Amino acid sequence: MRNHDVVTEMTWENNMSTHIDIGINPTNRELVASSLAKVLADTYTLYLQTHNFHWNVTGPQFRELHLMFEEQYTELATAVDEIAERIRTLGYPAPGTYKVYAELSSIEEVDGVPSANEMVSLLLLANETVVRTSRQALVQAQDADDESSAALLSDRLRIHEKTAWMLRSLNES
Repeated sequence: MRNHDVVTEMTWENNMSTHIDIGINPTNRELVASSLAKVLADTYTLYLQTHNFHWNVTGPQFRELHLMFEEQYTELATAVDEIAERIRTLGYPAPGTYKVYAELSSIEEVDGVPSANEMVSLLLLANETVVRTSRQALVQAQDADDESSAALLSDRLRIHEKTAWMLRSLNES
């Protein structure tokens, strides 16, 4: 099943969107909700990866990375809720299972416990992935004149770009 098929199947299940009139036509609401579902899947996958690394980081940078990862996963926990609630506001069910997240996410799962430096590199790549997914969703929201979704996505872009910069800076010598 392709990502679009998963999103379409997920969003139309128990959909009551025909009774919503918030100034965005139903087709555009579906496109934006589908894009947001991908952002949600990437964000949740990044949350889980960051939390895993928080628990398992070792080495000379333990304290610094342990605390940094905690700050990041705490922020991501709030973000997944905001993204899911925006999908609901548009009239569609928010995806909420590992199966659907695995199908929608562009972030690969990590096997085993990488070294601290590998964790930083993997989180850098994952944050950049969320930036790209959010940027695509932002275009959908802007095309739909959905300012609320656009504002949410713009905020997510800023946060993930800054996080990527910080992670990138850790690996510079």
